[in-house]
Amino acid sequence: MAFTSKILNSLVIVIAGFIFVRGDGSAGFTQSKAAYYPNSFQQGNQYGACEYGAFGATLNGGDVSAASNLYRNGVGCGACYQVRCTNIKYCSTNGVTIVITDAGASDSTDFILSQHAFAGMGQTADAGTALLALGYVGIQYRRVPCNYPNKNMTFYIDKSSNFPYYFAFQIWYQDGDKDITAIQLCETINLTCKLLERSHGATWAVGSPPSGPLSIRMLLSSDNDYTDDTWLVSANTIPQNWTAGAIYDSGLQV
Repeated sequence: MAFTSKILNSLVIVIAGFIFVRGDGSAGFTQSKAAYYPNSFQQGNQYGACEYGAFGATLNGGDVSAASNLYRNGVGCGACYQVRCTNIKYCSTNGVTIVITDAGASDSTDFILSQHAFAGMGQTADAGTALLALGYVGIQYRRVPCNYPNKNMTFYIDKSSNFPYYFAFQIWYQDGDKDITAIQLCETINLTCKLLERSHGATWAVGSPPSGPLSIRMLLSSDNDYTDDTWLVSANTIPQNWTAGAIYDSGLQV
C-alpha cells in the first residue's frame, strides 16, 4: 500500500506539473527579453528606422517598439506583437500590444519598447513604474493581428517623392497579421503596372512611375506553405496629379 501510495503521489505531481505547463497561457509565445528607450518620451521614437516620423511616435497610442531580428530589413515594420513580462510580482497576464516602428537591440533583447509600452506591461501604474526602474525584463511574445477600428489602410506619399519622376510611399494602419511582400503600382486606364522595391524601412519606391490615376496592388503572405500568397487591390485610386506629403485612403482593410 505504501508503494502504491508513492506511485499515486508521483502521478499527482506529474499531472499537476502538466496542468501548470498547459495552463500558464504560454502556448504560442516565444521567450525573450525587452528593454526600453531610456531617453525617449513616453511615446515612441519619431526617428525610427521604419521612418514613420511623427506618425510612428504616436501610432497605437504610443505603444510601439524597436525590434532586432523581427525588423527583417523593414518587412517587420507595422507588425503587431503581444508582449508580456514574466515577473509575477509586477507583470499583468495580457501585457501590451505593440507595433514595430524601429530597428535596434540592447543586451540580447528582441524588443526596445517605448516607455509607455514598457510600463503598460505592469499590473498597475505603480507596477509599471517599478518595471521602468528595472529597465530590463524577461518577456514572452507572439505575433497578433493589428487592429485599427474605423481606419482603412492609408497611403502616405513620402516627401522624397518628385512628381512625376519618382514615387515613394508608405502604408499606414495595416491591420491583420500578414506581411506585404511585394507591391505593384498600376495605372488604371491602360493597366500599365510597375513593380516597386522596398527602398528603406516601410517605404516602397519606383522611378518613372506610371502616369494617370494609380491603383496599388499588395501581395500578402500566406499563413502556411500550402496556400498561395494573396494579391490585395486598393478600392480607391491615387489621383493622377499626386503630391509629395499627401495622404490617400485606400478604401479597404485587410
